[in-house]
Amino acid sequence: MNRAKRTEIFSRLKAANPTPTTELHHRSEFELLVAVILSAQATDISVNKATRGLYAIADSPSAMLRLGPDGLKKHIRTIGLYNTKAKNIIATCHILERKFAGEVPRTRAQLESLPGVGRKTANVILNTAFGEPTIAVDTHIFRVANRTGIAPGKTPLEVEKRLLRLVPEEFRQDAHHWLILHGRYICKAQTPLCPQCPIEDVCEYRQKTG
Repeated sequence: MNRAKRTEIFSRLKAANPTPTTELHHRSEFELLVAVILSAQATDISVNKATRGLYAIADSPSAMLRLGPDGLKKHIRTIGLYNTKAKNIIATCHILERKFAGEVPRTRAQLESLPGVGRKTANVILNTAFGEPTIAVDTHIFRVANRTGIAPGKTPLEVEKRLLRLVPEEFRQDAHHWLILHGRYICKAQTPLCPQCPIEDVCEYRQKTG
């Protein structure tokens, strides 16, 4: 796929959704961090249901620590792997209080030093909270990048690096959100909604399948 076609794809995605953002509900960098940790192997809908009550009583590291692991588990037990996630969130809150004055750190290395935070989570925080042009490759983005031909790769890291190199600079800041939403609602895993797709005529998958 050439640059002109990629530019056309992202121009159309932007026209359809000029100001994309995460569907995880949050009011602060800390709430976003907790929500992203909870979202691993869980839907945004399930996370939002859990955090609605949680953030009403624990919207900071210190408040989360006062709630404690057992109190936290009561709010997130409907989410998969909630025991491990509760342990990681409490441990993260201890580190935020001790090392970062209760603030979410702004560098990849610092973010990845937090329990439960890997490269994908760090990329989401860097992009959504701090406005950096990173791309967090989840299953949706991995599928869309490969299926459409925008940035094919065999691993999430390979796809991430190719996207950062190949997505035209003017679209890089919001590319993460456009791609994940496209994969979630249009370019679905089993039954892609090609007739409803705004980039159908420039998608390599449709060119192959007719």
